[in-house]
Amino acid sequence: MKCSAFFMPTAREAPKDAKIMSHILMIRSGMIKKLSSGIYALLPLGYRVIRKIEQIVREEMDRIGGSEFYLPVLIDGELWKTSGRWFDMGPELFRLKDRNEQDFVLAPTHEEVFTYLLKDHIKSYRDLPLVVYQIGLKFRDEIRPRYGVMRGKSFIMKDAYSFHRHGDEASLDKTYRDMAEAYRRIFLRCGLETVPVLADSGAMGGSQSEEFMVPSKVGEEEIVKCDSCGYSANVERATSKLDKQEYRDLGEIQLIETPDIKTIEQLENFLDIPSTQMIKTMLYKVYNPRGEKEYVIVLIRGDLEVNETKLKNYLGAVEISKVEFDESLRELGIPIGFAGPVGLDEEKVEKIKIVADESIAGIKGAVTGANRENYHYKNVNEGRDFTVSDFVDLRLVKEGDRCPVCETPLNIFKGIELGHIFKLGYKYSKAFSVEYLEQDGSTAIPLMGCYGIGIERTAAAVIERHHDDNGIKWPITVAPFHVYILPIKYTGKMKEVSERFYSEFANRGYEPLLDDRDLRPGVKFKDADLIGVPYRVNIGDKGLADGKVEVVVRDTGERIEVTVERLVDFVCDKIEEDFKRYSSL
Repeated sequence: MKCSAFFMPTAREAPKDAKIMSHILMIRSGMIKKLSSGIYALLPLGYRVIRKIEQIVREEMDRIGGSEFYLPVLIDGELWKTSGRWFDMGPELFRLKDRNEQDFVLAPTHEEVFTYLLKDHIKSYRDLPLVVYQIGLKFRDEIRPRYGVMRGKSFIMKDAYSFHRHGDEASLDKTYRDMAEAYRRIFLRCGLETVPVLADSGAMGGSQSEEFMVPSKVGEEEIVKCDSCGYSANVERATSKLDKQEYRDLGEIQLIETPDIKTIEQLENFLDIPSTQMIKTMLYKVYNPRGEKEYVIVLIRGDLEVNETKLKNYLGAVEISKVEFDESLRELGIPIGFAGPVGLDEEKVEKIKIVADESIAGIKGAVTGANRENYHYKNVNEGRDFTVSDFVDLRLVKEGDRCPVCETPLNIFKGIELGHIFKLGYKYSKAFSVEYLEQDGSTAIPLMGCYGIGIERTAAAVIERHHDDNGIKWPITVAPFHVYILPIKYTGKMKEVSERFYSEFANRGYEPLLDDRDLRPGVKFKDADLIGVPYRVNIGDKGLADGKVEVVVRDTGERIEVTVERLVDFVCDKIEEDFKRYSSL
């Protein structure tokens, strides 16, 4: 490709809303263009990279026996109502109607479609196991799209699905492991080291899931890891060993005045009592799958925070949010900042669910809100002054908490989620009444798994990992071009040699980019560094007079003088070495 014919609108500056390097460099290098919040067009340079990543994914999916489909993104809403996710997905699901008032969705994923399609083709145990996949557009109405293609409303995803004989957990486990290994190879081939972590399955459902994370300071996910035993999970799923406190009965409950004392920290200072001796009471508004609103009171030890994902899963809720002060006072008779489990207005809270973290089981001599503004209770005992029917783990894990496996202090770091694999179980096959004949003639429902990768997000993660102040440093496997031919001036001998190099690289099956633009050399050099082609060949009159050109390695900055006769062989050998290095990982 020649620059004069290639649409590559590079820019010196990025928009003010671009905050992270991948977003900045994707805009500046002309890879993407923003259409609206969370929606980006892929421009030719960006699309070349995406196609390279897609091909790596395709090769690894085919290697483990996947069959590729291409499915529509406009899906009959009845399929989503059948699975229950029409309600479970909440406001993230794009819903629309056609001119006949029929419900449709813009698919955020394709469990329903694949299950529906394959229902008529999985008829015998001989048809299983089966692995299918596709690479295509998905849509989610993200509440806060940001960071360019890292979190958008429209995105490209590889989603794969596996079907197994009923009860054949070993078969599902094998495919799950095969997928995990394929994911590791995919990301390594793209130049990324990933960390697999236990994850929350969310509305997807299923018994187990793992996310593949790239550690990054700009990641939106927090990862909890034990360096001793290897336990790892995202913060939504992570658990820790609870530090039990020693409590003693301090006598009868006492009502005390605490003017304008609303936070745990203020209460600690005012009473000179540690937060571990307090009960924090949180008020939540919850929407169930039927869209009905409920109120929930959550109790947790004062030094801990509520993990809202755990709470949402425990309640089976579609959406949860904290109750605002006015609504709490009006609907529950509780002033936020002074809430507690003792002395609740029985008439108003009769139907409200009270949920407690296991950290307050057996607590004695505690401080908690009195449900009266400017008042708290002291000497509160669980079991005597209030009762809870069930205690569950609702805690958000903190740095330094003890590992649930080996009790070593846990570390927390940020990461970018690139892939997610799930053991779905029977949620979708049962919902769509998929049945096949077993060997003994009985009917059975197949077991399922699901496996996704964000394609554009992977490209962004590669940039986050491989860049410098001047631009991108693409690994050879996903680079938009392999070699950048840069004549100082596109005239005379420089033009002749450039054209010859260009033809020879192309004839050998490599992808050259020839900068034939009539621009200042400095502009060309800046663009070359910005778009990050792995190898650059600088061609100037002075070097040609000595029969030499300069090769610049983008990743290391190394500069190598090579004779014109050896140039093509030398660069091709370098490119092949790079490909072999990534393919052997």
